[in-house]
Amino acid sequence: MPSENAYIFDAIRTPRGRGRRDGALHEFKPVTILASLLRSLQQRNGFDTGAVSDVVMGVVTPLGEQGGVIPKSAAQLAGWDESVCGLQVNRFCASGLEAINIAAQRVMAGAPELMVAGGVESMSRVAMGSDGGPWQEDPETAFKVGSVPQGISADLIASVDGYSRHQLDEWAVRSHERAAKAGHDGAFKSLIPFQDGVGLPVLARDELVRANCTSQALAKLEPSFVKMGAAGFDDIAVSRFPAVRRVEHVHTAGNSSGIADGASAVLIGSRAAGEKQGLRPRARIAATAVVCTDPTLMLTGPAPATRKLLAQAGLSIADVDLFECNEAFAVVVLRYIKELGLDEGRVNVNGGAIAMGHPLGATGGVLVSMLLDELERRDRRRGVVTLCAGGGMGIATLIERV
Repeated sequence: MPSENAYIFDAIRTPRGRGRRDGALHEFKPVTILASLLRSLQQRNGFDTGAVSDVVMGVVTPLGEQGGVIPKSAAQLAGWDESVCGLQVNRFCASGLEAINIAAQRVMAGAPELMVAGGVESMSRVAMGSDGGPWQEDPETAFKVGSVPQGISADLIASVDGYSRHQLDEWAVRSHERAAKAGHDGAFKSLIPFQDGVGLPVLARDELVRANCTSQALAKLEPSFVKMGAAGFDDIAVSRFPAVRRVEHVHTAGNSSGIADGASAVLIGSRAAGEKQGLRPRARIAATAVVCTDPTLMLTGPAPATRKLLAQAGLSIADVDLFECNEAFAVVVLRYIKELGLDEGRVNVNGGAIAMGHPLGATGGVLVSMLLDELERRDRRRGVVTLCAGGGMGIATLIERV
């Protein structure tokens, strides 16, 4: 058992900007976005940055402007003490939550300092997949291991499970409705409006949310992965799951996560480290888990990761008040709800990445901040954050208010 509790003293995020050249955050370098958030974290909590031992950040495409251990350079740019170290983490879409889990585990192991964890991704400036790798650039390896793009995996899950295009679009509409309502109601207390270098407002809300989204409008969108499937990836998928006979292409830009820019930061430490800085815990990280599932189906990790997580904590589904399952694609959340027998009213209650975007490395920390805000707003105790990731991986973290 851990010898120390890992407490969350704060969890904040930037708004998520549209991850294209016309997005509000595009003109700002990822190091600038992250440094701005780190400054806000310190100003909001008043701690001595010299008490922070490490800044651990998820970055899914760690090259160019996002390479070179960007957490360290961002800490320096933010004016933090030179003693603060930096660590860059990549577990695909699970990177931000893995960074948080790594920081928590170090505290649980007895590290006396404060830690900051989360992630950053500027998808408008550093294109997803541009870091290459065997699955991207080595057809021999990709074919031998049955690797397909995630969009093909999403459509394969829908084909295996029998989810219709209408069901996926309906979930997407619900995501936008919930996100719009949450924004209107002021539910995102941990969202820090982004300002430029002279303090002028740039973006105060998640840019991709469409309050007027309808299933009729989404039905007009063309499936996104037909050409990709015809290039040979459908054949790979069907060879692995011959019972489906063919992949039904039902995911579109409307029922998949939006490309986005943004950052997240979670302040973590032992109770003693927090007390030295006058910090009051908002919650603790009670358990963490990672799993790996079928690499071709790929996106099914959240349910088994959640089961493993709750088994480690000695809890059941009924003991959890709220769930945040990253909306990489609509089918990921629908399968998660069905597999665990969840009430939809406990899952992604303020919308998700379909409505607000998925800034890859930052999303884990974004979900932690959203979950913590909502647990406090509802005066509830426990929540689970979970994400799917490339290669069939899944990750989950149990947050418990104190």
